Amino acid sequence: MADESKKPEPPKAEPKSEGAKAVNPEVQSEVEKKAAEKRAQLLKDAQAALEETQKAVEALDQGKKDDALAALERVTGKLDLIVARDPKLALAPIGVATIVRDLYSTPEVAKEAVKTAKSYLGDGKVQQARALLGALASEEEVQVSNLPLATYPAAIKAIAPLIDAGKMEEAKTALHIALNTIVVESYIIPLPKVRAKAMLGEAEKLSEKSGRNADENKKLHELVEDARHELHLGEVLGYGTKDDYKVLYGQLDDIQKKTEAGKSGQGFFDKIKESLKNFKERIAG
Repeated sequence: MADESKKPEPPKAEPKSEGAKAVNPEVQSEVEKKAAEKRAQLLKDAQAALEETQKAVEALDQGKKDDALAALERVTGKLDLIVARDPKLALAPIGVATIVRDLYSTPEVAKEAVKTAKSYLGDGKVQQARALLGALASEEEVQVSNLPLATYPAAIKAIAPLIDAGKMEEAKTALHIALNTIVVESYIIPLPKVRAKAMLGEAEKLSEKSGRNADENKKLHELVEDARHELHLGEVLGYGTKDDYKVLYGQLDDIQKKTEAGKSGQGFFDKIKESLKNFKERIAG
């Protein structure tokens, strides 16, 4: 049973390992790449439709009936173009935002926090558990806002008759309701996986070098173990299943055996690189 006399405190951040610091530029590049991929999917016509909807709201606020109708006509035109180009498209992406939550902690500390949170939940202390669990994340969240094409165009077309009938307040309410139907999809990218991938990339370069000196052998070993640490943290934080990690740990053991005593060669990392590809970003929720 969790100690009731203590207020739950989230795990404190630990100093990053030298390996984590060394690959930080690669990690940053990877998360920026994911956000850029989503931004590349944005539809200019959908963005324009949203902007014109907002202009219609402003025009109604100012009592400019004709300007509002003109803006809604432009919205309808943009939406018709989107549907004509891709009739099967359900969501038209209009914006991207990124949120980074990065708890750098030891797997042991994170595991203890999970254990305490489970105890709180077992006692029905949901909010205490929430305070702990809310901090247990090491991820980039990419949020993509979308216009729902199944409902948004029809909602916009239903507003013009209200304006024509002089029902300005009803038209404004309908516009606000339409804007509130924007759908946000969240894609989660686990940072421990990204760090482990970057570390293993550096380790692979060393593994292919023949005649490594003692310092290089030590660095290779440390990079693989740092990657193991990151993956263990990812497992504790719930990014993936135990079976996923069991495979990865076995592949790390295999790499250590193949590279011990200065042995070198190519292809040592092929299996684990393929396994890490399975850890694609997931949709939250």
